[in-house]
Amino acid sequence: MARILVLGSNFAGVTAALELRRRLDKSDSIAVISPAARFLYTPSLIWVPFGLRKVDNITFETRPVLEKRGIEFLNESALRVHPERNVVVCERSGELSYDYLVVATGASMKFDGLKNLDPAAGYVNCIVTPDLATRAYESYQRLLENPGPVIVGATQGASCMGAAYEYLFNLDKQLRRAGKRKQVEITWLTPEPFLGHFGIGGITGGRTMLEAFMKLYNIKWRVNTVIESIEANQMKLATGEVLPYTMSMLIPPFVGAGVMRNSPELTDEKGFVVTNDGYQHVQYKNVYAAGLAVQVVSPFKQCAAPYGVPKTGFPSDVMGKVVAENIQHAIRGDGKFKQHPFGKIPGVCIMDAGAKEVWIVTNHLFRPRTFEIMVPNVIYNIGKKTLERYMLWKNRAGLSRLP
Repeated sequence: MARILVLGSNFAGVTAALELRRRLDKSDSIAVISPAARFLYTPSLIWVPFGLRKVDNITFETRPVLEKRGIEFLNESALRVHPERNVVVCERSGELSYDYLVVATGASMKFDGLKNLDPAAGYVNCIVTPDLATRAYESYQRLLENPGPVIVGATQGASCMGAAYEYLFNLDKQLRRAGKRKQVEITWLTPEPFLGHFGIGGITGGRTMLEAFMKLYNIKWRVNTVIESIEANQMKLATGEVLPYTMSMLIPPFVGAGVMRNSPELTDEKGFVVTNDGYQHVQYKNVYAAGLAVQVVSPFKQCAAPYGVPKTGFPSDVMGKVVAENIQHAIRGDGKFKQHPFGKIPGVCIMDAGAKEVWIVTNHLFRPRTFEIMVPNVIYNIGKKTLERYMLWKNRAGLSRLP
């Protein structure tokens, strides 16, 4: 009988737990530990700032999904992992022992790298959590009442540029619908070396397509950008340029979750778990990781503005399944071990472009690739909405085997 603990309950954590339950004997116990009581379909947070979704529309209670399948759910925070003792220290339950540990804690925002980047300071918005996305909705309502210049983008060191692009194009669309677009100058800031790099090296034709979109929508842009300071109503770039703004939305860099930053035996300097290509820790072989919690080393030469690699829902799902399979092999002792390097996971994404969308499909996240394509749908974002409904249904139904 093996005891498996899973830290985290979103894409990677839920997938890993459900796949473990499907693969293992009933005598093997599985428990998920998470401070979040609800599963969140994170990609739809881009719509919350414009009132196109409420948080309740894109979340559901996690406990019934897990407990229906015999998985224990502990709705509390993990504070520290002691891998040498096979123990997780929890907020209420104290020390819990494990035979195997899956770290799927996601990531935290690094707001302290740049003064006034934290939305709590009142200067900029962010959209990567439900609370922040809701706060961004309030800022957008104020912008409609008092139009002015807007800055959208990602700071140096950020890795989730895709969500910022989606917010940008939705902002443009909603301002046009409200009849306010001519009163709002929009500037896009990104650490990418060119538009459409996305932290994965770009897609053939992507740069040209995005530059065309920017020109069509009259959006100014700066690439390879380093923000030097954020002050009330203005940002200063490392080039010395000063940009005014009435409202702003910036994606910050990500670091590991607090529990992992408190567990340095398992992580790099940013708090991400160091694993091999089977998502098994390089030293502690009964510890695995999946999703945003995994360290991914960028294969790209960094420019003046550093940027990271995006770890989205599809790779998280793939990693969760690889982890479950490898734990099954370890328990059986059959000598098998599955490897699926992050860079060779297929890229599958539908990017919303404000009532339009762009389909992005590649056979590998990183180059070299044998297949890559970006297909715009300028009529309607039906694919993005269909994917949302499918993913919410799949995870609520506990159908982890589905892609």
